[in-house]
Formats: sequence, structure tokens, C-alpha cells
Amino acid sequence: MAKITVQIYEIQDPREAEAVIELGVDRIGTVILSKENWKVPAIREAIGVSRGTRVKHSLIPLFHTKEVLFQALEYYQPDIIHFCDSLTYDDGRIIPCEPFVELQISLKERFPGIEIMRSVPIATPESSERIPTLEIARHFQDASDYFLTDTWFGKEPVEGYIGITGRTCDWAVARKLVALSPIPVILAGGLSPENVYKGVMVVKPFGVDSCTGTNALDNSGKPIRFKKDYEKVKAFVKEARRAEKDLFGCQNITRNGG
Repeated sequence: MAKITVQIYEIQDPREAEAVIELGVDRIGTVILSKENWKVPAIREAIGVSRGTRVKHSLIPLFHTKEVLFQALEYYQPDIIHFCDSLTYDDGRIIPCEPFVELQISLKERFPGIEIMRSVPIATPESSERIPTLEIARHFQDASDYFLTDTWFGKEPVEGYIGITGRTCDWAVARKLVALSPIPVILAGGLSPENVYKGVMVVKPFGVDSCTGTNALDNSGKPIRFKKDYEKVKAFVKEARRAEKDLFGCQNITRNGG
């Protein structure tokens, strides 16, 4: 039976890595917050937890300096490097993508065993701005192994990068990307245990990703970065597996990627 890949961000320490692996996730995602403090032993340990298991580990660097990036990849040795630059100006126009593509190509040449995932921005369903999602994807499809959709606001929570908005992207656009993309697409952007089933059924992606929607909450009800709610993760996995079963049934389908 075909499988929906379940990915959970942001796992920054080995204890959380062990816990979410036990809950049945397929991929774990971690973030390096700056090029100045790129060497974090706890993150290296978290990546080490998944090594030798069926689980892949993905690493987001919030910087582009090639020399530091290559040092970080040597140090961490992740399965996947994940780039999540916003790729648009505030008004939604696409920025020049060539430098980002060239970085990915040079990285693949240096580290052929590391897969590359590229976030593709998609506006919210109610947004009046339409952004060139499919055009952006075309720029990167030959230099990437996976796409990950994420929600575009124009003014992002982390300047220059999309993600951690807690808001869903336009699933109609995400579904079109899945249909047209030559590489697997992971649906992300505001996914939670409450909506991941519907997201899978509507978009039919290769996988699903959750960060904010499976975080623990503080006393005011706001998500806490880098702290997972294990009951939410468990429910997210359960709902993704339910969608997987209903979408694919007992068909013997082979999918690319992993």
C-alpha cells in the first residue's frame, strides 16, 4: 500500500527525537538558527538518534554562507538539507532564484548523498495577493529532490524565510503543484491533527509536515517553539495514517521517494 510520509518540525534535542520516533513519524526536522552559532551538540545528537533507523532527518539552515553551510553538513550529516527562503518580495513578485539554485547544485556536487528539499511559497486561501508558486517550483525542480509547500504572508515571522505561521496555504494551489511537479511534494503550512486528514484527501501529497500545529501551548494558548505536545504528534500521525488508508485503500501502489 502507498504511504504518506509524516514529517515533524522543530526537533532540537535527542529526547524529543526519540519520543516522536516512538510515535511513528517518518521524518524529523531541525533548524540551525544562525551562521554564528551553527554548531549545536544537542542537534547533532538528535540527528544521531535517527541514524540507523527507518527515520530520515532534515536540517534547515537559516543562512546561505556556502563555507559555513558545508562545515555544518560535515558536522551534522543529515539525510536531507531543507531550504525555506521566502523567494518573493513583500508584494509577491518572485526574486531572482539563480543564486539559490546554484547553491543547491554546488551542494549536491559536494554532498551527493544528501537530498535537497525546497520550500515553495503558497498564499493563504483568503489572500488578495497571488504569487507565482508554479513558476518558483519550475526554477528549482531540477536541483531539488522534494518540494514542501508553506504559507506565504509577505511579511514572515522569521524575516526572509517562510514557515511557522500556523496558517494553512491554499490547498487548491498545493494540489495543482502536486499534479504538475516531477518531484514529490510534502504539504505543510498550518497542519494539525484537526485538518491533516482533509489536507491529504484534498491535495494528495507525497507527505505531510507539522510544526506549529503540534507544538505545546503556553498559558495564553500560544504555541511554544521547539517544544512538542506528544499527544498532538500522536494524533497527527494517526490522522495521517487514516487518510493514507482511505486514499490508497488496499491498492498495491509504488511511490517514488522515501
